[in-house]
Amino acid sequence: MAKPDKRWLSELVTNHIGGTKKQGQEIVDMIFDNITKMMVKGEQVKIAGFGVFKVSRRAAREGINPRTGEKIQIAAKVAPKFRAAKQLKEMVK
Repeated sequence: MAKPDKRWLSELVTNHIGGTKKQGQEIVDMIFDNITKMMVKGEQVKIAGFGVFKVSRRAAREGINPRTGEKIQIAAKVAPKFRAAKQLKEMVK
């Protein structure tokens, strides 16, 4: 079995709908580009039965350096996050 990556997804799309490898790649790229654009805008992308892609925002906070015990400031952070749907979790069990 091929390694599951974007190329693999492109081949699945091409085999399913027909067309060229380039067309399959363009479809997969378009899907990921649009998910990314929505997340950049701060919007959630819900895919029924699969999960939710969203942006996680963490406020700045105070922490402790474990080596020195010194108090440090931890900067605010924004990161992508994925939450699997119940159906996906059950299938993976």
